[in-house]
This record gives sequence, structure tokens and C-alpha cells, in this order.
Amino acid sequence: MTWEPERLDDQRHLSEGDPGGMLLAVAASAAQVRTGLRCAVESGVDRLAGDLRPRAVVVTGMGSSALAGDMLAAVCGNSAPLPVVTLRSYQLPGWVGATDLVVAISWSGETEETLSVAAEAVRRGCALLALGAPGSPLEALATQAGAVYVPLPVAGRDRADLWLVTIPLVVAAAALGLARADEGLYERVAEMLEGISHRCRPSSESFINPGKSLALDLAESVPVIWGSSRPAAVAAYRLACRLNTDAGYPAISGELPEAAHNQVAVLDGPLAGRDIFSDDDTGRTVRLVVLRDTEEHPRVAETREAVLRLAQDRGVPVSELAAEGAHPLERMASLVGLADYAATYLALGYGIDPTTVAPIAELKSRITQ
Repeated sequence: MTWEPERLDDQRHLSEGDPGGMLLAVAASAAQVRTGLRCAVESGVDRLAGDLRPRAVVVTGMGSSALAGDMLAAVCGNSAPLPVVTLRSYQLPGWVGATDLVVAISWSGETEETLSVAAEAVRRGCALLALGAPGSPLEALATQAGAVYVPLPVAGRDRADLWLVTIPLVVAAAALGLARADEGLYERVAEMLEGISHRCRPSSESFINPGKSLALDLAESVPVIWGSSRPAAVAAYRLACRLNTDAGYPAISGELPEAAHNQVAVLDGPLAGRDIFSDDDTGRTVRLVVLRDTEEHPRVAETREAVLRLAQDRGVPVSELAAEGAHPLERMASLVGLADYAATYLALGYGIDPTTVAPIAELKSRITQ
């Protein structure tokens, strides 16, 4: 597989190289926000606010479903009156009990790890909110437990449908008083994602298309992606995961200031000094990608500036992206929307179908044998 940047402006290749329609799925992000809001309202997630005041909220899921939990925690922020924890596992921690709310998310409604945790939550007497496919094992479990279930349309691709599973969580958190969400928030998020889709549309050429431009930056490098706040770090992790799944591409993510205590060492490492993709080792492979938030701790802002100077002093290429919007959900949308396009375009630039992930399917098959 070779990187051919001209593919990004070849409309025929973008169509034929994406038979699963990943670009169309990413373009539907705004519609997912509106659909997720409607599903949450119709399912009555606001009923959770009736008698429930949980000690903690535990969101369980895998892949994009778990990332929705990370986004919820970022929306609730440090001012939340209780912890919001994301669990990527088969088991609940020992401290979770009847005074806690467990949120189980599975796009298919059949994810083994999520079903295991949801069943354990019911046995422990936890309050349960579940999201997934209609008529699925997860819905059956939630119905039997008398829990609120949010059925989600299953026509899309689960890793591209992040907003569809995230919005009901924010609606629920707002009803519980854990997050602020004014009346126009969801529409502002949808409009922001629509704006990104317009700027990143396939017919827009690389020199003015921010999604294609970021893909060009990332190509033939090993991206090290850092966020300067919790919302930005969630977006950094999202970009790394989409690069992994869409393009089979290596990437690592981190959050400042923690990344400045460990990952920063790669700026002096062997991959920062030679190009493993080329016979000419005068190039670089490590590329530092910094996702900057509008709300940063003052010391983190100082660290970010120092890190950028450190990278530039060593000749390590840098891409810096700035979040937009007032609410943390808007700011994540401004970064995640661009990340999803960049990862899809990177895959297409390498001639890779961004929808098919053969190793994941093969691994699941081996585990179930």
C-alpha cells in the first residue's frame, strides 16, 4: 500500500474506494445528533431524574460506545457532583452498587463485554440505562430489569455513529443535573458538524479542505496526538482510534500535562530522526499533533507552548488544531468532526477501504471458536 495524495482529489477513486460509504456516514454526523436527541426524548430518559440521585455514573461499552462515556465525562467536567467513569471490561468494579447508575451501550445490542457488565449491574441492584439495537439481547435484559432503554437505528456503521450514542447520554446527564445543556445546544452542535461536512466534502480540493489537509500532514508519519484539556484529549483519542481502524495506521494519543512526563521523550527518539517509510533517512516520521482547547489550565497552556517550541527545535513537524465553541460538547464536535474526515481520507489516500476492518473480525471469530 503506497500513499498517493492525488487520490484525495480523484472523485472516482473516492467513490469506488469507499464502497461501504464511510464518507457518507461521517457526513451524517449532524443528522445523528438530531436523531439521538429524538430517540432520547421518545424513550423517556428524563424519567431517570424522578427518584434517582446516583452516587456515581458508570458507562460501559467498547469502541465508540465507550468513547461516548469519555465524552460524557468531559461534558460533565470537574464541576460534576459525582464521578463519571468509563468501563471497558467484562466486570464491574467492586465498589459499584445499588446507589449507582450503570449506562450500558452496545450498537448491536450483542457486545459480549457490555452484556456481561449490564447483567452484573442488574444482579447488584444498580439503576440501569441501556442503549442499542431494537429487539436485541441488551433490550431484553433492560426490559426484564424495568430499565430505561433507548433503541437506536442500526443502518449505519457503529464507529461512525458516535454522536447517535453520545447525545442520549448528555440528555440523561442534563436531566440528572450533572451537565448543563441549554435548549439550543444540540442544534448548535449539529450545525457545527454540518459546517465541517461542507468544508470537508469530497468535491472540495485538498488545498482548501481541512480534512484532506490534515490527512496529507499525517501521511507517512507516526502521529503523536495530544489534547490540552479533557475534551481535547477525548478528540485526540478519537483521532488515534479512527486512524487505527479506518486506515490500519499507527498512532498514539495523550493528554497534557501527563504526556509531557512520558510521551514527550519520543521527540528525541529514533523515529523522530529517520523516515521508516523511505530509503532516504533525512526525513522524519514522528509528527506531533496538538489539539488545543479554548479552556485550558494556565499551566497546561504554558506546557503546550513549551512542547511546541521543543518539537520545532528538533525539526519534528507539528500540526496544531484549535477547538471552537463555548460548550464542551461543541468544542469536541469541532475537533472530532475534523478527525473523522481526516482518518477516512488518509485511508483512501493509501487505497484502503475505510469501512472494512479484517483483523477485528478475524479476532472475534477466533475468540468465539
